[in-house]
Amino acid sequence: MIKPEVKKILLRYKQGTRSEEEVVKAISSGMVETLGFATVDHHREMRQGFPEVIFCEGKTGLQVAQIAKKIVNRGGVLFATRANPKQFSAVKKVVRRARYNTVARTISVTNRPVSKRGQGTILIVTAGTSDLPVAEEAFETATIMGNNVDRLTDVGVAGIHRLLTQSKKLHSASVIIVVAGMDGALPSVVGGLVDVPVIAVPTSVGYGANFGGVAPLLTMLNSCAAGVMVMNIDNGFGAGVAASRINRRKN
Repeated sequence: MIKPEVKKILLRYKQGTRSEEEVVKAISSGMVETLGFATVDHHREMRQGFPEVIFCEGKTGLQVAQIAKKIVNRGGVLFATRANPKQFSAVKKVVRRARYNTVARTISVTNRPVSKRGQGTILIVTAGTSDLPVAEEAFETATIMGNNVDRLTDVGVAGIHRLLTQSKKLHSASVIIVVAGMDGALPSVVGGLVDVPVIAVPTSVGYGANFGGVAPLLTMLNSCAAGVMVMNIDNGFGAGVAASRINRRKN
């Protein structure tokens, strides 16, 4: 359920065409929908500004499709992460407008604007091309949540001059997401150059001593640049959500 629906219900109550009992029933019945294997939260957008997002890993294509259909029918905005091509194919059968980003592994549908929009620009910075899947997940997340999003790719510390020539982009952003694997040093560099929130995302990209992303995670947690926030390994979605919430509150 979204705010316009609630406003219509309350207006009918105010006009005397709906009783108090009918209003309570209508709003309560619209809160969740049980499918047996999942309970869809239709009030998520009212509480958090965006509908429930489907995490596709571990779900069958049919399960993802059924959840997606319920969300689209009630609100018109759909976002699903970590989706594979088979899951997208199942969703596409029931939601024809669904779009799949093969790099980000996301499914999206936007039949209407989101209830809240960001005020500035979110910049997503990647250390290397191998970090793009996580960066694209952050990009798709921040974009569908109503933000202007820009990219700065392949500017890792192995060739730091590539980053230093992009000072205009860095300083025009309201929030910066920095995605890096290997030694994970890039967020500290960016954090030392700008005065806006920096969200660091470690990736599982790297050789053996990278420990599946633990090495860059620890580097980012120990950043000497003040104010760098750190997400979990490969969590581009979480970074996109955090950046979006910060961007909504930009003065």
